[in-house]
Amino acid sequence: MKNFETLAVRTQSDRSQFNEHSTPLHLTSSFVFDDAEQMRAMFSDEVEGNIYSRFSNPNTTELIQKICALEGAEAGWATATGMAAVFTTFGALLKQGDHVLACRSIFGSSHTILTKILPKWGITFTYVDINDTENWSYAVQENTKLVFIETPTNPGVDIIDLEWLGNFAKQHKLLYIVDNCFATPYLQQPIKFGADLVIHSATKYLDGQGRVLGGLIAGKQSLIDEIQGFARHSGPAMSPFNAWIISKSIETLAVRMDRHSENALKLAEWLEKHPQVEMAKHPFLASHPKYDVAKKQMKAGGGIVTFIVKGGVEKGRDFLNKLQMISLTANLGDTRTIATHPASTTHSKLSEEERQEVGILPGLIRVSVGLEHIDDIIKDVEIGLS
Repeated sequence: MKNFETLAVRTQSDRSQFNEHSTPLHLTSSFVFDDAEQMRAMFSDEVEGNIYSRFSNPNTTELIQKICALEGAEAGWATATGMAAVFTTFGALLKQGDHVLACRSIFGSSHTILTKILPKWGITFTYVDINDTENWSYAVQENTKLVFIETPTNPGVDIIDLEWLGNFAKQHKLLYIVDNCFATPYLQQPIKFGADLVIHSATKYLDGQGRVLGGLIAGKQSLIDEIQGFARHSGPAMSPFNAWIISKSIETLAVRMDRHSENALKLAEWLEKHPQVEMAKHPFLASHPKYDVAKKQMKAGGGIVTFIVKGGVEKGRDFLNKLQMISLTANLGDTRTIATHPASTTHSKLSEEERQEVGILPGLIRVSVGLEHIDDIIKDVEIGLS
């Protein structure tokens, strides 16, 4: 099996003695051993097997195998949330005295980890502008261990050239880590461009229906080995039920992402022409500054659109308050269209200066475009802008 859609549907755990067609749930905290020797051998990592669901479970194992197949990764690990995946990666691979290079435009909680949590343990960071890569080399220090980026970014849907960054990381001997949440492995596979690890908030498009939380890390076996050791003892384990839900959801990922991307591009094109909109942005919108790069490394532009309402923060809030169908909720990647005001919600912990630096202006609206009919989505946005 080589095609994405087939791998997404047909990557499954081995059938049990009951010959089920759909993978069953394994709702158990622990597993039994045949004898004392098998128990000893498993705890010594001499043989593979399930010991405890904080370590592994058939449902999380299936999900990990699936994300590895889709991302082209050697190994992976599943966590309780997307932020647990980010923190577990940093916690496993960084030590006191290390330095992180990160694109400035990252999710608010990732920003908090870099700026508030890691410095308590003597780990420093430098932000670089995703649109000014010529100056990235000046930010690399002797103790720089890794480079961490999002593309497309949250919420500004900025794009960085993954191939360029792969060469940059190799040149400076840095671990290369990509948050691939917005694109999903269907639209973009950073490992093909040299990434060592890929991180997902599986809560978003991988589940795709706003039901469960989850995080995934996939990449080089040697790095996952370190992450596994850290995670087994610190305990950010994904539940078997959530793994089962997300694995089943991935079966429809390709179909959903095609429609999300189609709807989002149509909405962005409509917004770009609206007199109350100052700017609209989507990776596959021809006016996007990195349109050519997005077309090179992405299958489609994804389901996120950002735009700036003329009139600043008050007009932005007025837009949200007028919406009749579109949801106001702290999520994205749902079947249902969602609108948020990043400056007062997801990125409210950033200072005004920090928000300005990553393009989060007072009137910026982020829309996670869902699977409703595009005419109904546009009609509701039009009501919000009226």
